[in-house]
Amino acid sequence: MSTPLRINEALLIAGHAFEPFQCVAWAAQDGNGELSLSVIDRSNTRICRKQIPSSACSDPAQLESLLEEVRAELGQKGYTLQSWTMPA
Repeated sequence: MSTPLRINEALLIAGHAFEPFQCVAWAAQDGNGELSLSVIDRSNTRICRKQIPSSACSDPAQLESLLEEVRAELGQKGYTLQSWTMPA
């Protein structure tokens, strides 16, 4: 995937990267293109929160790398995520 992503595509991709947990992702209203995401466990507790810069939101390779980094952090904290790959 080398085509630049639109923010809505980045939001959807991030939303699926942390299953079975819920990922709430949103773009800041100020229009800077930064993506905020929170991963929520089954008891509605936020287990992770990250800011993703606008450059990574539009670049599929950067977005994949950052999402994999967050997934690894959650794994180190003892959370088990479903397998995931960046959509093609």
